Amino acid sequence: MDYFTVEIAGRAVASFRSENHEEATHFFEAEDFRDDLTVLESEGKPLWDRKAALSLRKATAEEASEVEHAYEFDDDPERTIEDEFVVFLVPVADLTDESEETED
Repeated sequence: MDYFTVEIAGRAVASFRSENHEEATHFFEAEDFRDDLTVLESEGKPLWDRKAALSLRKATAEEASEVEHAYEFDDDPERTIEDEFVVFLVPVADLTDESEETED
Protein backbone atom coordinates (compact mmCIF):
# COMPACT_ATOMS: atom_id res chain seq x y z
CA MET A 1 0.00 0.00 0.00
CA ASP A 2 1.07 3.52 -0.75
CA TYR A 3 -0.15 6.75 0.81
CA PHE A 4 -1.29 9.79 -1.14
CA THR A 5 -2.20 13.36 -0.32
CA VAL A 6 -4.65 15.70 -2.00
CA GLU A 7 -3.67 19.34 -2.14
CA ILE A 8 -5.97 22.25 -2.86
CA ALA A 9 -4.15 25.36 -4.00
CA GLY A 10 -0.93 23.89 -2.61
CA ARG A 11 -2.41 23.13 0.84
CA ALA A 12 -2.47 19.49 1.98
CA VAL A 13 -6.09 18.76 2.90
CA ALA A 14 -6.58 14.98 2.83
CA SER A 15 -4.62 11.74 2.73
CA PHE A 16 -5.57 8.17 1.92
CA ARG A 17 -4.10 4.76 1.26
CA SER A 18 -4.24 3.04 -2.14
CA GLU A 19 -2.73 0.00 -3.85
CA ASN A 20 -0.78 2.11 -6.34
CA HIS A 21 -0.62 5.47 -8.08
CA GLU A 22 -3.07 4.42 -10.79
CA GLU A 23 -5.79 3.48 -8.28
CA ALA A 24 -5.10 6.62 -6.26
CA THR A 25 -5.49 8.73 -9.38
CA HIS A 26 -8.76 6.99 -10.22
CA PHE A 27 -10.12 7.79 -6.73
CA PHE A 28 -8.78 11.36 -6.87
CA GLU A 29 -10.42 12.01 -10.25
CA ALA A 30 -13.78 10.48 -9.29
CA GLU A 31 -16.63 12.96 -9.48
CA ASP A 32 -18.07 11.69 -6.17
CA PHE A 33 -14.85 12.54 -4.33
CA ARG A 34 -14.64 15.95 -5.96
CA ASP A 35 -18.28 16.63 -5.11
CA ASP A 36 -17.53 15.78 -1.49
CA LEU A 37 -14.79 18.42 -1.47
CA THR A 38 -17.36 21.07 -2.43
CA VAL A 39 -19.80 20.27 0.41
CA LEU A 40 -17.17 20.33 3.12
CA GLU A 41 -15.93 23.52 4.69
CA SER A 42 -12.82 24.39 6.62
CA GLU A 43 -12.39 27.52 8.67
CA GLY A 44 -15.79 28.79 7.53
CA LYS A 45 -15.11 28.47 3.80
CA PRO A 46 -15.79 25.69 1.30
CA LEU A 47 -12.88 23.28 1.13
CA TRP A 48 -12.84 23.48 -2.67
CA ASP A 49 -14.55 25.97 -4.97
CA ARG A 50 -13.98 23.93 -8.16
CA LYS A 51 -11.60 26.67 -9.32
CA ALA A 52 -8.54 26.21 -7.11
CA ALA A 53 -5.92 23.78 -8.37
CA LEU A 54 -6.29 20.20 -7.14
CA SER A 55 -3.25 17.95 -7.09
CA LEU A 56 -2.30 14.48 -5.95
CA ARG A 57 1.10 13.50 -4.60
CA LYS A 58 2.79 10.86 -2.48
CA ALA A 59 2.09 11.48 1.19
CA THR A 60 4.83 12.50 3.56
CA ALA A 61 5.70 10.15 6.42
CA GLU A 62 3.72 12.36 8.79
CA GLU A 63 0.62 12.33 6.54
CA ALA A 64 0.85 8.53 6.14
CA SER A 65 1.04 8.25 9.92
CA GLU A 66 -2.19 10.25 10.22
CA VAL A 67 -3.95 7.73 7.96
CA GLU A 68 -2.60 4.77 9.95
CA HIS A 69 -3.64 6.42 13.20
CA ALA A 70 -7.18 6.94 11.86
CA TYR A 71 -7.46 3.28 10.83
CA GLU A 72 -6.42 2.23 14.33
CA PHE A 73 -9.21 4.26 15.92
CA ASP A 74 -11.91 3.64 13.32
CA ASP A 75 -14.96 2.22 15.10
CA ASP A 76 -16.69 0.72 12.04
CA PRO A 77 -16.48 -3.07 12.47
CA GLU A 78 -17.50 -3.55 8.82
CA ARG A 79 -14.57 -1.52 7.44
CA THR A 80 -11.62 -3.46 6.11
CA ILE A 81 -8.15 -2.36 5.16
CA GLU A 82 -9.25 -2.50 1.51
CA ASP A 83 -11.99 0.13 1.95
CA GLU A 84 -11.47 3.70 0.80
CA PHE A 85 -10.76 5.81 3.83
CA VAL A 86 -9.93 9.50 3.56
CA VAL A 87 -8.33 11.32 6.46
CA PHE A 88 -8.69 15.08 6.41
CA LEU A 89 -5.61 16.96 7.50
CA VAL A 90 -7.60 20.14 8.17
CA PRO A 91 -10.71 20.57 10.31
CA VAL A 92 -13.83 20.02 8.18
CA ALA A 93 -17.58 20.38 8.56
CA ASP A 94 -20.26 19.11 6.19
CA LEU A 95 -22.26 22.01 4.74
CA THR A 96 -25.20 19.66 4.11
CA ASP A 97 -25.37 18.51 7.75
CA GLU A 98 -28.78 19.72 8.91
CA SER A 99 -27.95 19.23 12.59
CA GLU A 100 -25.70 22.28 12.47
CA GLU A 101 -28.38 24.61 11.08
CA THR A 102 -29.80 27.13 13.50
CA GLU A 103 -33.47 28.00 13.71
CA ASP A 104 -34.78 31.56 13.53
